[in-house]
Amino acid sequence: MLEVAIDKNASDLHLIPDYHPTLRIARELHQLNTYPIVSKTDTENMLFSILSPEQKDNLTANREMDIAYQLGNSRFRVNLYYTRKSLSASFRLISSNIQTLEELNIPNFIRKYIDIPQGLILLTGPTGEGKTTTLVSLINEINNKYSRHIITIEDPIEYIYPKSKSVVSQRELHEDTHSWNIALKSALREDPDVILVGEMRDFETIQLVLTAAETGHLVFSTLHSNSTPEAIDRMLDIFPPNQQNQIRNQLSTVLKLVVAQRLLPYQNKPGLIPALEILVNTPAVGAIIREGKTYLLNNILETSEDDGFMLFEKYLLKLYQAGKISRDTAFSYAIRPKELEKFI
Repeated sequence: MLEVAIDKNASDLHLIPDYHPTLRIARELHQLNTYPIVSKTDTENMLFSILSPEQKDNLTANREMDIAYQLGNSRFRVNLYYTRKSLSASFRLISSNIQTLEELNIPNFIRKYIDIPQGLILLTGPTGEGKTTTLVSLINEINNKYSRHIITIEDPIEYIYPKSKSVVSQRELHEDTHSWNIALKSALREDPDVILVGEMRDFETIQLVLTAAETGHLVFSTLHSNSTPEAIDRMLDIFPPNQQNQIRNQLSTVLKLVVAQRLLPYQNKPGLIPALEILVNTPAVGAIIREGKTYLLNNILETSEDDGFMLFEKYLLKLYQAGKISRDTAFSYAIRPKELEKFI
């Protein structure tokens, strides 16, 4: 089944009892009717066969877990979970090669942020929108350009970085470390130049990320939000009110770039193209963050394109005008439909 997923360039394989194995190809689900409907026993036998004894115990105790699975030259990120007391899984196919920013259709403007010595680079967006793939491409650019110690903390490890000019320490949750926070605290004592934190999930992790960026490290991470202003609000809202002032000040200093990313279907060919919103931390943006007036950021995003800013709807407009996406696609993905209507 995994070989079929690779052959058909599927993004995901779903194994759920009482269904045929199902592939997601170009965002559409396709049940593999040539395979029998899988039973609860079949699913358990298949999935338990790829787990170590420790992983089986972890899954039994926690009822869900993430692992990476290697098949030949292909890697999969696997989420195992229970549904109606039956074990199920989603396999996400990971490209065997780390793509360049050009291959990913990411604007060259973002590349210059791999050259800064310290600060926080944040990618945000819903699950499955290519944030990790973009971050990996940026990290690999550093790997190929500079002699740095790069530490990644991931759940699970998806891409394996090739040996190049840098030294890369990749740590996987549950396999190499017990928690994000322990790994991040430890990373600060491991002589890092660059730190990748797979996801910021709680206030302690965010606090440690801000501290790492503040103390001379270049830190990359991801967050789940639709827009760049929403990402900043989300980070601040995680903290109790008595800490938010301090965090606003800290964030206004260490934040360098926020990129919100979505993947959209091409209009006239198979495949997906990224659409971005780009927020640069200029002195004006820093002042807005410090003063807690993030509602003003939409206006800056719209009017400061010359400084590298990009409102999501303006990016959609460019893709639409270039004939890469349809009008319907542009409007269905717009965060601010009225703005897009005004531009079109």
